[in-house]
Amino acid sequence: MGKLIKNHWARLIVLTAATYQFAAGIHGFFWPKVFWDFLTKNLDGAVKPVPILQILNVLFGMLGMAWEWPLKPLAGTALHRSIEMRLLVLPVSTLCAVLLYQGTNSALYYLIGMVVYFWAYSEGEVVCAEPWTLPRRVRPGPSKV
Repeated sequence: MGKLIKNHWARLIVLTAATYQFAAGIHGFFWPKVFWDFLTKNLDGAVKPVPILQILNVLFGMLGMAWEWPLKPLAGTALHRSIEMRLLVLPVSTLCAVLLYQGTNSALYYLIGMVVYFWAYSEGEVVCAEPWTLPRRVRPGPSKV
């Protein structure tokens, strides 16, 4: 048995959350509803008549899918390899998801993904430049100095 690579696991969780968020944003165009409307009607302006929250969810969902898969232009860049940047962007994406009624599942997945990413960060894991690969081990042996 090998060691659990937490950043790969978190990547899969966040990729699932981003897919759900994208679908929730599209769904929200047809049935606009703020999750917290049972407490207050002040947030209804974010979903109708102009679908601001739906557009943000679609954009953050696409960004999350492009970042976590990743797309060819993003793969290997400092942005793609940075767990710290993910820990800064994911709470904003989670906030957009939790405000939309259809995005509550993706918000829960984002929260779990953030916890796992933080766990990976605290253990010193690194995201490899080539997606879905393992970090290379330094072989112990005589140094050629």
